[in-house]
Amino acid sequence: MKDCKNYCLALFGIIATAACSLKEQQEPVPYYMARSFPDLALTWDEGIPLGNAMLGALVWQKDGKLRLSLDRADLWDLRSMENLNFEKYDFDWVVNRWNSNEYGEVQRQFDLPYDTLAGPSKIPGAALEFDIAALGEVEKVKLDLKKAICTVKWKSGVILRTFVHATEPVGWYQFENLKTPISPTIVPPPYVGGSDAGVDNPVTGQDLRRLGYPAGALSRGDNNMTYEQEGWDGFRFEVNTRWTETANQLQGSWSISSAKNGREDNAKATQVTTTALEKGMENYQNSHLNWWEDFWSQSAILLPDSLLQNQYYMEMYKLGAAARQGAPPISLQSVWTADNGKLPPWKGDFHHDLNTQLSYWPTYTGNHLALEQGFIDWLNQHKPTFKKYTSAYFETEGLNVPGVTTLEGDPMGGWIQYAFGPTVSAWLGHHFYLHWRYSMDREFLENEAYPWIREVAIFLDEISIMDANGNRKLPLSSSPEIHNNEARAWFDQMSNYDLALVRWTFTAAAELAKELDLTKEAEEWANTLNEWPEYAIDETGLMVAPGEPLRESHRHFSQIMAIHPLGLIDIRDGDADKEIIENTISHLDELGSSGWTGYSFAWLGNLKARAGDGEGAAKALQDFASSFVLPNSFHVNGDQSGTGKSNFTYRPFTLEGNFAFAAGIQEMLIQSHTGLVRLFPAIPADWQDISFSSLRTQGAFLVSATWVNGNVDRVEITAEKGGTLRMENPFEKAAFTAGKAYQLDGSIIQIQLNEAEQVTLTRQNEAD
Repeated sequence: MKDCKNYCLALFGIIATAACSLKEQQEPVPYYMARSFPDLALTWDEGIPLGNAMLGALVWQKDGKLRLSLDRADLWDLRSMENLNFEKYDFDWVVNRWNSNEYGEVQRQFDLPYDTLAGPSKIPGAALEFDIAALGEVEKVKLDLKKAICTVKWKSGVILRTFVHATEPVGWYQFENLKTPISPTIVPPPYVGGSDAGVDNPVTGQDLRRLGYPAGALSRGDNNMTYEQEGWDGFRFEVNTRWTETANQLQGSWSISSAKNGREDNAKATQVTTTALEKGMENYQNSHLNWWEDFWSQSAILLPDSLLQNQYYMEMYKLGAAARQGAPPISLQSVWTADNGKLPPWKGDFHHDLNTQLSYWPTYTGNHLALEQGFIDWLNQHKPTFKKYTSAYFETEGLNVPGVTTLEGDPMGGWIQYAFGPTVSAWLGHHFYLHWRYSMDREFLENEAYPWIREVAIFLDEISIMDANGNRKLPLSSSPEIHNNEARAWFDQMSNYDLALVRWTFTAAAELAKELDLTKEAEEWANTLNEWPEYAIDETGLMVAPGEPLRESHRHFSQIMAIHPLGLIDIRDGDADKEIIENTISHLDELGSSGWTGYSFAWLGNLKARAGDGEGAAKALQDFASSFVLPNSFHVNGDQSGTGKSNFTYRPFTLEGNFAFAAGIQEMLIQSHTGLVRLFPAIPADWQDISFSSLRTQGAFLVSATWVNGNVDRVEITAEKGGTLRMENPFEKAAFTAGKAYQLDGSIIQIQLNEAEQVTLTRQNEAD
């Protein structure tokens, strides 16, 4: 792996050099560049994001003071949802109420509490404020992506450097060239005080005062300050900052620690900052920079479109700041909880009907499986909770996962077609499958991937019933978030969303069982697969459900799951599949984007790239980057451009659209979902010079390639695990050389590689 990283860095130098040959207006490669702003942001959701997946900070200005909004991933109010009494109100009860046209009872029982109760919810930490009135006018604010450091420079010469350490639970700030002293103040979230807090909706956020917390304790010592807050049922957290001062410099560290029911699960913040100042900021900065250097060495790209290039690197930067093994998964806002006196949009929870899934899409091709492993670990850790929910609500064996969960995996309710959907664990199972296919880790397959998918298959087998035609179906089916929370959001026939996930589960279960020589189980899963119906299709392509075409613009492309991301219907599998895909995408285009949010455009970019439409993919991703993100790159769901791309113009910040965008760029550059590697499968005709290094494919191959003057020029491949590489000939009819024997079967190149072996393929020019 070390050789591979060295190669990646070397090739990135080649890519950076190649940038000079692109159009003059091309900005510098974002890997080396900083995102600059003329002033500090004036709202929390436009702040500069810093983080390490456990701690996070947003750098902005409030009421004339520089503000660092501090967050920790496990700050949660974990009060139980008392309305979720599964002994009395289970899935059978829901089915009966729906069949009896009494669905209002279901909404009152399961959905209304999520909208009106303050908890459970993610909660904010605190803020550090610095009175900067004496510093004068800001000259520039800079986020160095390579170093994950934010710098603020004032025209007076004062400079602030601040970062959250890449792996340690500590943040740093350093003011230089001070002419007058400056010191930090901890500002607690407004959990108490003020007038009576009214009930608001979960999108705009409930008032923090509705949580009912007692006032926190603030204490100040010599060059340190501490805030201690008691939360729900014995939960408490501590925020501490500690600093040193010289004549013209202030240097300090901060940390947040949490404890539950008297149990300290991590070092107290006061201990962390004491140790930090003893070791010094420079020591921490060196290890911080080493981690980020390693992160950026995993893969790189160069595009001739500066908008897409810059947005891609902002997304990958946020991925490095929000995902980590050993930390909680990426929630709706990760470690950047709202700092506006309210709970975060949708309570900052874990939505598994799209949000967590899309957030991890770029980890596979982007060669960041170690970061994705944190999601897998969390799912495995809370498997007993998920099985308890499955048994209580569905009264079956096997495994399903609540579609909306707390930090500890407990159900939260909401629109239960999706919050309690029967195929949630199937979509999550797709991540187990992808991790296996991209890593080829045999131990992971045996101990994690197949056990998860097998449990899901058992659940789907048990919950299914037979219809009048002798096919299996779910007692009720849905398609997120078609018809929102109305009774008609349920279908008595299989939606294409549920059906795709069911068919994928049994297909994958059979494949993995066969891989593990579990022949009998493989046959059982294959036989069960054949008992489910085919997809509902008409002239518009994939319908929502039988007799239910997509009739209006809608944000969630749930009906197209079989095309992307599951790949059960693929444009290269014959004319019938191609027609379905073309009709489906054409219908989406015809209905327009009035009902879309930002992630819809990012997902469409993936979908069009999967279909080989480079212009369409680039356009969708350009629309996302130009209209649905704030200046700091945060995806805020609604159209911020004023150009009418969507009727949604609000701005609740969530992350899944950001990461789906990055995956869309990767889909344009390389695909391997069919087991066949395809290079530059969806490139706009006017993209003449493109490069990427160490993008990962299924089969655990790392691929680097350059596209020069509209043609593939060079391909380098490293076989991490060894095996047979199958690749569509990227040189087409041109002659090429390879550093190893290969077979050419029509348009397919096959090369047998040993573990860690590398091979280079190079186009032969006519003059050679």
